Amino acid sequence: MLDDRGDHMHTIDKEQFGHFVAALRKERGLTQKDLAEQLYLSDKAVSKWETGGSMPDIAVLTPLAEVLGVTVAELLACRRLEGQQPMDSNEVDHLVQKALHLSEGEADNLPRKKRVAQYLLFLCLGAAELGAVFALRRMLNDPLLLVPVLLGAVFGAYFFLFAGGRLPTYYDENRISSFSHGPMRLNLSGLVYFNNRNWPHILRVCRIWCGCMIALWPLLYLGAATLLPDIWQARGLQLCLAIILGGLFVPIVVVGRKYE
Repeated sequence: MLDDRGDHMHTIDKEQFGHFVAALRKERGLTQKDLAEQLYLSDKAVSKWETGGSMPDIAVLTPLAEVLGVTVAELLACRRLEGQQPMDSNEVDHLVQKALHLSEGEADNLPRKKRVAQYLLFLCLGAAELGAVFALRRMLNDPLLLVPVLLGAVFGAYFFLFAGGRLPTYYDENRISSFSHGPMRLNLSGLVYFNNRNWPHILRVCRIWCGCMIALWPLLYLGAATLLPDIWQARGLQLCLAIILGGLFVPIVVVGRKYE
């Protein structure tokens, strides 16, 4: 019987999965390169599975199971199931939930707890720096200081806490340059086509940008306003827009095209 004690039990143990795949591969006399070639993947991908560094895409489970001579259910259970013994409803539900978790979250290699911790750390740093700016220059009413930090906090809440690690499969089947999820909208008008190859990298860029806006912008603002007061007074808005928009969209386009 498979254990079912909450959502955390529905996730696949990466190390256990990797050991199972490695054992099956060796049973069939295959090298990592042999297995990778049959799946049209790189041997590095297979190596990451076997060491617990990552999990295969849900679309790879069926061909992987066929090559290794097991069923998809056995792959998800990370063990061989007794041949003629039918699974009860709890076991079936458990395996289905594992597959759903795999399809929704495996492309995002950063665990949710770490993402939450990072976001909270950025918020604390941003709040401390805003307090320092206020203590030194009394300028908390300046939109050029507050708006970028607020943008980083609002978008950071989405990208750190709610953004999924995988896109729906139709992004891989079509050339789509816009992304929509709840209130979030991102349209790059043909500059980049979103798919599950470049999405994890785009997601990382967005998180880094949000963290920088929260934790680094107050320091950048203070430095510019203190060291270059005349230039900042005359061109502060233009510089602000260039840094904010360029710092987000240029890296998105670069990594999006690189991994497209």
